[in-house]
Amino acid sequence: MSTHQENGPVRRTEADGILTLTLDDPTQSVNTMTAEFVRSLEEHLDRILADIEGGSAIRGVILTSGKKTFFAGGDLRDLSAATKDDAPDLAAFTDRAKRQLRKLETLGVPVVAAINGSALGGGLEIALACHHRIVIDAPGVRIGLPEVTLGLLPGGGGVVRSVRLLGLDVALDKVLLTGATYAPEAARDLGLVDRVVGDDSALIEAATAWIAQHPDAKQPWDEGASIPGGSANDPAVAATLPARTAAVRASHRGAPMQAAANVLSAAVESTQVDIDTAFDIETRYFVELAVGQVSKNIIQGTFFDMQAVRAGTSRPAGFDAHSVSTVGVVGAGMMGAGIALSAALSGLEVWLKDVDRPRAEKGVAYAERVLAKQVSSGRRSEASAAEVLGRIRATDRMTDLAQADLVIEAVFEDPDLKAKVFGEIDETVAPTTLLASNTSTLPISGLAGAVKRPADFVGLHFFSPVERMGLVEIVVGRETSDETVARAFDVVRQLGKTPIVVGDGRGFFTSRVILSRLLEAAAMVGEGIAPQSIEQASVRAGYPVGTLALLDELTLSLPHTIYEQFRADAGPDWVDHPGARVLEVLLEAGRPGRAAGGGFYEYVDGRRSGLWSELDKRLGPFRPAPDIAELSDRLLFAEAVDTARCLDSGLLRSTADANVGSILGIGFPRWTGGAAQFAAGYPGGHEGFARRAAQLAEAYGPRFDLPSSTGGSRA
Repeated sequence: MSTHQENGPVRRTEADGILTLTLDDPTQSVNTMTAEFVRSLEEHLDRILADIEGGSAIRGVILTSGKKTFFAGGDLRDLSAATKDDAPDLAAFTDRAKRQLRKLETLGVPVVAAINGSALGGGLEIALACHHRIVIDAPGVRIGLPEVTLGLLPGGGGVVRSVRLLGLDVALDKVLLTGATYAPEAARDLGLVDRVVGDDSALIEAATAWIAQHPDAKQPWDEGASIPGGSANDPAVAATLPARTAAVRASHRGAPMQAAANVLSAAVESTQVDIDTAFDIETRYFVELAVGQVSKNIIQGTFFDMQAVRAGTSRPAGFDAHSVSTVGVVGAGMMGAGIALSAALSGLEVWLKDVDRPRAEKGVAYAERVLAKQVSSGRRSEASAAEVLGRIRATDRMTDLAQADLVIEAVFEDPDLKAKVFGEIDETVAPTTLLASNTSTLPISGLAGAVKRPADFVGLHFFSPVERMGLVEIVVGRETSDETVARAFDVVRQLGKTPIVVGDGRGFFTSRVILSRLLEAAAMVGEGIAPQSIEQASVRAGYPVGTLALLDELTLSLPHTIYEQFRADAGPDWVDHPGARVLEVLLEAGRPGRAAGGGFYEYVDGRRSGLWSELDKRLGPFRPAPDIAELSDRLLFAEAVDTARCLDSGLLRSTADANVGSILGIGFPRWTGGAAQFAAGYPGGHEGFARRAAQLAEAYGPRFDLPSSTGGSRA
């Protein structure tokens, strides 16, 4: 046995004719596709080729990692900094990296990827350049090409190789267009990896054995194998492409999400040429996305800002990590039941209280139904579901919450009712218990008057359905202590949620900002703009549903009530929003939304069937909008301008909280990177955003005025 080891992102060791290349960048906690990595890999591969050509008895190569993850992919900081002027250099770097992976798969000896952790993006692209892929079956290990979710496509050969390995349909539908990631066994079943083993030692043993059994291994595309299912030149495949193209366009409904279209083009075109030309095509489509603004927005908002939020950018420093073991939830309606289920799913013991046992047990039954659906879909075993459900106990006695580390009130949005409930809680729980209200609009400072320990009182605004929604607003009252905020932050993370920290005030951040969009859409109706145009503008902007449909879902009475509360708080300086009158018209007509059987839309058996037939008579006549883009801008700017106000006033502590909160909490379009990044990434940057806001303010009123600190004329 001989061993040779070097410093650098790639290390080489040799034993009995098998070389092991260990990916282990000493400068980073994860391996990424940096220039130094590519240089180091190139150096090692050139040496291996020289050894083979010199007659060395090299029998094979094992590629593995010295990190917890196999390989993390491209360096997103470098990618997010790339401009259009950098396109030639980025293309050259991408091509150089691909040449090394092509060299790896054509060494002339078998190459095995021993995947000891997650292989996502560039990590899987490296593995796909190996002849055989073996992955360890460990908790948290994921395999996939998620680049499309960042507004990119796999630029290291992932499009080309996955299509040649799996076929166009499977590669597109299961891997490339969805950005889905898979647990080891699912990745094996799909064909992304070849074998799953139980531990690190078995990984290397299996790789060594495979090399011995396949001395002449080659990639299927280097042995003349055809693409599974055929290439785009085949008439049967070509006939499906127009429908697939239309489906990709429809999936984004006009929003500027170019990644899926580029993925489709690169995949289809790659099947019509030789593999090296296919790599060139892939590079062209990759670079176009990488230097564009949309990918930069998404990377900032969904990756860097998400990391910052979860790492605690808004968590007060200087306090030890905090955890809880028992949670009390008061109020077993849909929100309370969802909070209880989320806590139980996180391994916590839960007491779910309501005024009587039947109501409390109804909340437990909600959790039981959700878990049953998970079991029937194969996402959870019956034993696991029973274990989770067993952690939730129904009660009608406040004394059962005496030992809770955290109590969350989730009763109706009535200040008097909440005050009564907290009076009972305060008399029952320990003096160290964290006290929280799940209110979506009521100021926490006012509610804190009902407790003896306002410093220990905080708002925890969950979103419905709680078990599926990842965001929680931590609302800081006037007397809430920094230690309480830190404890609340840690508890929210313990629940598996993403916390943003917001100041007190009616509506906090999310309810306040979404109100701006809802009212703007209603104002358009009042201007005689056809509702169909408003809905089209909503989806073209990238919102998940039409804004009028969303109003119906939320019920018109809720935003109208919040608006009236804002009006009452503001006093004589208040400027009425024209959208409020439109909501009043529908409420006066007895049409508060879907739950009541009608709002802007008609509903049959709970399903939207068309616009209300009387809408034109009450608020029309309507005309199609001459400029859908103008309507989209109004919806986007309504929320982004109000977000700027929240940042200016200190209600929000960071742009990261603004971006993450707006994407996860109110469905602000993902392509923007969030409501704050929308302003930063607007053509011309913040100055361009301010100019456009000023145009909208001149046309539609002072609701589009930016605060003076961000380029506006008034606070």
